[in-house]
Amino acid sequence: MIYNIRHLTAYHYDLPVGTARLALRVTPRDERGQHCIKHDLHIAPLPESVTSEQDFYGNVVNIVTIETAHTELEIESTAHVEVSRASVSGIPGPHWQSVADAALADRSLSPSAPAHFMFPSPRVALSPHVTQYTRDSFQPGRGMFDACRELVRRIRDDFVYEFNATEITTPLAQAFAQRRGVCQDFAHIMIAGLRGLGLPAAYVSGYIRTIPPPGKKRLEGADATHAWVSVWCGPQAGWQGFDPTNAMEVFNDHIALAVGRDFSDVSPVYGVFVGSGANKLDVEVDVIPLAAA
Repeated sequence: MIYNIRHLTAYHYDLPVGTARLALRVTPRDERGQHCIKHDLHIAPLPESVTSEQDFYGNVVNIVTIETAHTELEIESTAHVEVSRASVSGIPGPHWQSVADAALADRSLSPSAPAHFMFPSPRVALSPHVTQYTRDSFQPGRGMFDACRELVRRIRDDFVYEFNATEITTPLAQAFAQRRGVCQDFAHIMIAGLRGLGLPAAYVSGYIRTIPPPGKKRLEGADATHAWVSVWCGPQAGWQGFDPTNAMEVFNDHIALAVGRDFSDVSPVYGVFVGSGANKLDVEVDVIPLAAA
């Protein structure tokens, strides 16, 4: 499938902002099963400079410096992306305990090595309660894919998606205790549970195509940034995606932007603004399928 993607981030300030220096992770990744055909970035006011680099995990990072005073800032990212992932539907996968053993024995320190995704990270603290919740799906001898499928179904059934229930800074333990949150919270909870069992798990930011009800037109800007989990399933199976918000495997409706240990590694817009006063943030995302790949 080939997608046309538009991602608009707009800030509105009560008082002028003098300067801004931003790190943008809004370029879709090139990875197994996904190819970014084209990407454009439009920023107003016009930046003094824009440089592009890759971070440790292979995410494209655009460093933007704005030195023009402004009360509005717009960041528009557009892309054409081809997605063609292999499905593991119906396959049980290797025994999860053998995956944990293989992760512990792996000595690689490459960006995709399991070692980087096995331990606590800034926004994912290990919790015995979350580990036990996860262990209920990982019985001895069970296949890795089957266990992950059950876990994402349980998270979808046991937790309520509620937009205002949490904030970006809400601790994982609080979201788990109140059984409410958004996709970021559910991804962090799943990651914490898997790491508690010795299984490497990464946080993925990106987009998911939304399909309107029959007979209804798709609303422009109705899509949003999304988050899911990439799980290391052994040296043969490699990294496989699972979406706890929607209780599904990651297939061709998901478009990955960035991968990291947790949200702190992959924030789409991060930086420093020199100014004072309140601000308002608006985000619009359109994910439009163009053709079958």
